[in-house]
Amino acid sequence: MTRPVYVHDLDGLAAHVRSVRAALPRRVELLYAVKANPDPGVLRTLAPVVDGFETASRGELRRMAEVLPGRVPAAYAGPGKTDEDLAAALAAGVDRVHVESPAELRRLGALAAAAGTSARVLLRVNLPVAAPGASLVMGGGPSPFGMDPADAVECVRRPPTGVEVRGVHAHLASGLDAALAGAVAAAVVRWSVAEVGAAEVDVGGGMAVDYADPAARFDWVGYGRALADVLDAHPRLRLRVEPGRSVTAYCGAYLAEVVDVKRSHGEWFVVVEGGTHHLRTPAAKGHPQPFTVHRRRDADGARTDGGPVTVVGQLCTPRDVLSRSTTAGPIGVGDVLVFAMAGAYAWNISHRDFLLHEPPEFRTGDPHRVAAEWAARPSRS
Repeated sequence: MTRPVYVHDLDGLAAHVRSVRAALPRRVELLYAVKANPDPGVLRTLAPVVDGFETASRGELRRMAEVLPGRVPAAYAGPGKTDEDLAAALAAGVDRVHVESPAELRRLGALAAAAGTSARVLLRVNLPVAAPGASLVMGGGPSPFGMDPADAVECVRRPPTGVEVRGVHAHLASGLDAALAGAVAAAVVRWSVAEVGAAEVDVGGGMAVDYADPAARFDWVGYGRALADVLDAHPRLRLRVEPGRSVTAYCGAYLAEVVDVKRSHGEWFVVVEGGTHHLRTPAAKGHPQPFTVHRRRDADGARTDGGPVTVVGQLCTPRDVLSRSTTAGPIGVGDVLVFAMAGAYAWNISHRDFLLHEPPEFRTGDPHRVAAEWAARPSRS
């Protein structure tokens, strides 16, 4: 192996998504947000378990058609949809289009009417629902996402020709623990049913993923109980959730070999082949990516003293930082680092053309087994 590699543990992913499905009431439709990781192997692994896929671009529609032909996307979402985007969603037969504004609804209606069809729609509404403790808030105040409640009410009362308004979509925040996610879902449903008579509600995703503690997981069982209470209060409601990161983050790892270690003004730096042009997650979210070390058996080169280290990549910028650690122990040239929790918003959000380095390889299996085999090979030096 001569360059960094992503390893997807598809068996682990299958087990995880089955546990998520089992924790939710059967009446809750589980969609996967393709934007989190559109890898073909990931999509094929999820397909038998999830109820559908949420797409947000023509590219994702094409990916679905290529990887899962005949599987109609459950939803098409995202701000700034062009007429070409809307037409592509109609041509794909998407089950629900999540509409962001009254103007978008009118354009969709005109396109659908011209095509001799009707678009089934959920209105994305920017509701004033509090989400204290959320890591990213996308609603409840001025936002490019969704429409104001008053506009949504008017769209339901006077929908344009060519659309059927079925209900509401509201993705208001990310980084929610189970209790908060359940409370937000309940509030969204209450408003949707009371104000627009919604028969369907999609409460989005946003389930918390803790990169500082890979063993900590979202409480799907507790969340399932909260959604069961919502459904008990609204027995005829069709309810959807659409997690992404919390489904696939744990199934992916990024493996990179140490090419240099050095001490600068009293601090240790570990330089790997690769960097944030492959794994953008830590730079995008501002956290140290969790990692473990597989030590090269025949290594006799430079090595840190076991103290605090900063792990960096090959880019010509001080922002190319993958992680920091005080507990990793000695790290030497030739060692293989396994960066965990790289299964969502990782390669697919990375600025991969910066400096035009080679892309990583992609494999499936157990990341630590792959790393152990790699570290057991003779050093390239």
